[in-house]
Parts: sequence; C-alpha cells; structure tokens
Amino acid sequence: MNNSYFDLVDQTFNFPQEGFEVKNDYLQFNGLNLKDLIDKYGTPMKLTYLPKIGMQINKAKQMFANAFKKHKYEGQYYYCYCTKSSHFSFVVEEALKHNIHLETSYAYDIEIIKKLYAKKKINKETFIICNGFKQKAYTKRIAGLINSGFKNVIPVLDNISELEDYRKSVRAPFKLGIRVAAEEEPSFPFYTSRLGIRAKDILEFYVDQIEGYENKFQLKMLHIFLNKGIKDDIYYWSELNKVINLYCQLKKICPELDSINIGGGFPIKHSLGFEYDYQFMINEIVGNIKSACKKAKVPMPNIYTEFGSYTVGESMAHIYSVVSQKTQNEREIWYMIDSSFITTLPDTWGIGERFLLLPINKWDAEYQRVVLGGITCDSHDYYDSEEHINEVFLPKLNGGTEPLYLGFFHTGAYQDQISGYGGIKHCLIPSPKHIIVGHDKNGKLVDWVYAKEQTAQSMLKILGYV
Repeated sequence: MNNSYFDLVDQTFNFPQEGFEVKNDYLQFNGLNLKDLIDKYGTPMKLTYLPKIGMQINKAKQMFANAFKKHKYEGQYYYCYCTKSSHFSFVVEEALKHNIHLETSYAYDIEIIKKLYAKKKINKETFIICNGFKQKAYTKRIAGLINSGFKNVIPVLDNISELEDYRKSVRAPFKLGIRVAAEEEPSFPFYTSRLGIRAKDILEFYVDQIEGYENKFQLKMLHIFLNKGIKDDIYYWSELNKVINLYCQLKKICPELDSINIGGGFPIKHSLGFEYDYQFMINEIVGNIKSACKKAKVPMPNIYTEFGSYTVGESMAHIYSVVSQKTQNEREIWYMIDSSFITTLPDTWGIGERFLLLPINKWDAEYQRVVLGGITCDSHDYYDSEEHINEVFLPKLNGGTEPLYLGFFHTGAYQDQISGYGGIKHCLIPSPKHIIVGHDKNGKLVDWVYAKEQTAQSMLKILGYV
C-alpha cells in the first residue's frame, strides 16, 4: 500500500477536481501556482481569486435558465449578492460585472450603494433589496435612496411598525417586500425566527395597512430565508411551500405582488468529498412554485435569490506555514502555524465550521494524524477535525529546507466581517497580508497587495498609545 499524502487523497476522493490539482508536487488553486505566490509574498497570507466570483454567478444563472426552460416557467430570475458576506469593494465590484443586483443588511450598506452609484458601478434601475431589522438610521437612508430616484429599492419589512417610517418619509411611490418569519428547524432552541412577520398576520396586515395605498406603495415581494440553507429535506420544502401558498393567497387580492425571494443558502465545498446537486434543487424549487401557482390559477412570480457565501466563499484561501512540531503525548502531534485560527478563521472557533484543508507542498511525503495549533495563548486556538474524515492527516515534515505550507480554502465569506478587519485581534496577532489575483484591463491575470500585514504601530494607535 502506498503511504504518500497524494496516495491518501487519490484513494479517498476523486482527485484532481475542479479548482484543485497537483503539479510537480505543489498544489494549484484554480490554476494558480500557489508556491510562486508564497515565494513572492510569504506567509501568513490571505488570497482572493476574483475570477471565481463571476464563475459562481454565471453557473447559478445558467442553472436557473435550465430550470425555467425545463418547466416552461414564465417569471424572471434575479441574482442578488448579499453584501454582508464580504463588503470589500473589490468583491462587490467584481460581482457587479456580471449583471447582478444587491441585498443590504444595515444602514451603512446604503453608503456603499451611494459610492457604487457615484462610481457608475450601478444605476438607479439596479434592484436594492433592503433586509434586516431596521433602526431609524437605516430606514432614513432607504427613504433617501428612493427619494433620489432609485426606482427598484425594495425595503423588506421585518416588522409591522417599520412601514410607518416609510409612510412618513418617502415622497415618491415605492415598492415593498415582506419577510415571512420561518419556523425554525426542530433542533433549534427557538420555534420561530426572530426575523420577519408571522405568516398568519400578513394577510390581515396587507388588508389593513397596504391595500388601498397603491398610489403610495405597492407590495411586490415575499421573502423567506432559512438558517440551515437550501437543503433537500422535509423541513426546507415545508417552509418554502408555506411561502409559495401565501403568495398564491395574496396574489388573488394583491395584483401588484409579483415576486418571491428565496434568500440565500446554497452550500459551498468545504471538503473534497462534497456532494450537492445544485441543478436538482433549482429544478425542484422552480417546479414547486409553478405547480402551486398553476393549481391556484395565479401568475408565476419572479424569483430572486440572495447568494452571499455561494458568490464569494470559494474565491478565497488562507495560507500558513507550519513553524514547529510539538509532541505533547503519545497520541497527539501538534503542527503550529504562523498565525491564529481565532483571529483569521473565526468560524472554526465560533461555530465549528470546517474549511477545505490541503497542504501546498510535500504531497509525496508520508502522512500522519495531527492537530493544528495557532500561536495565541488561548487553549481554543486549534483545528483538529475535518468534515469528511473527522481527523486531520497531513504530510510529515521530514526536515528539509522548505517548511510545510497549508491552505484553508473557500474561506471568502464572513471571516473578515466576524473577526473585525483592521482592528485589534486576540493576543495582538496581526492580520495577515492580503493578496488579490484578478484580470487587468487587458485581460491578463495579475496579482497585487491589497493590504500589508498589520503593524505593531497601527495597533498601538488604535489602543491609544500613539
């Protein structure tokens, strides 16, 4: 039996696969020579491969087009990017190159919308779906967008009282959405989502406070989002069908209603053993909506999605060096990395998320079971399991002049937002350098430094020592 790390992967999974292959004993990520980038920039390093964003968007658009054709679906499909997954300008602007729309979550998102408009990245026809629980600062900014001529801003009501803010401040006729409060999955500690309006209250709310005000505002959209994502199980189909049936009921008394927003929730690959039939799920969603509408004899709605992690997650990697091996007992071998999981990949620590972990080099070396440790003084700063095998196997170090380089892949969603970009991190561990790879104006693939590694001086300034 062969005992190299490459043989372990080759015997366990179908490999190579999309985005990953090994050439000359070094891992390639979407065709990028990671060793060249490490030699040029060093570790620890965050890497964003911008072309992957467009690949994901266009893949989803094509699958919805396939489903619409299959079912002879009569509505339109709108792809929205969920900005809270990653607010960085280079991410949002890359996504906007592919004819998409945007979803916001908080008041300051609206300032981003204004900047994008000023830079001519969007126009006043772009759909801006405004979600979240909204304080006055948020509703005021939404009203300002609508009053300035943005025709497709849709505030999605999170509660009944929110409507009053727009009633007072919006001068022009505008569109409305309603978020339907979903029942949580059985394992969740709460029965109903804290977000949205209870389904049983929506019909009465429409009749009492929206119907008859068509010259002021129109209900255009029902919105649902499930925390566990879009999965082929009884819970998902049950909650989705509740919203579809509510749409059919409302459509009969609200002719302006023309859209269902199914939110986000497409999973991304966090293991080489990842399997998910995106096309099947899209076909089933489109088919369920059409079937219910046909039975109720109402027009089919437009379908909106708000993919965040799916859009940007697979575009990023975090790359570290193993700086030391520690054997603490007979069963545990620690590989210490040159950074911290708590500060750079907080989802591994906060919610037990598992990312796709692969070595960059030493694929021809023997492997062993290890635990990965970060360099903070916190006992929770470790990574000891991977989704598909529950243990981490990595190449043995075996001396030599080159350290073992490790890549955590598909880390592009939420990590910077959760850990706090550019601020103070646990134990004053600096944020790593951030390298962007994308196409220049001539279509050539180039790399550049977006942000250098955080300095001690910058942290001392934040802390008030300078």
